[in-house]
Amino acid sequence: MKRTILLITGWLAVVLATLGVVLPLLPTTPFLLLAAWCFAQSSPRFHHWLLYRSWFGSYIRHWELYRAMPPGAKPRAIAVILLTFAVSLWLVNIMWVRILLLVILTCLLIFMWRMPVIDEKQQKP
Repeated sequence: MKRTILLITGWLAVVLATLGVVLPLLPTTPFLLLAAWCFAQSSPRFHHWLLYRSWFGSYIRHWELYRAMPPGAKPRAIAVILLTFAVSLWLVNIMWVRILLLVILTCLLIFMWRMPVIDEKQQKP
């Protein structure tokens, strides 16, 4: 029963992470980390798929090894965040929602700015 719940939670997290790539209020990273943990606890096969076959695999492997982002990922992530929030701010006409989006954007950018980056010279052999 526990394995089934972890598998369902893991796949739900993968779906939500995939949606989070394009939806500004839905985060991607926490869902990916949740999926990796659920699969590690319940299914080595799906955990391996997530780490080595999925679109997000290299980022998760890098996080598990170094607890940091790979080189070049931070500028791309910030660009996607700015682009999706710009579209959202352009489409929304309600002032309090715009303010909420700006607050969330500010928090996300501060979080991303503080996230460590490990380059090839700093990586363990």
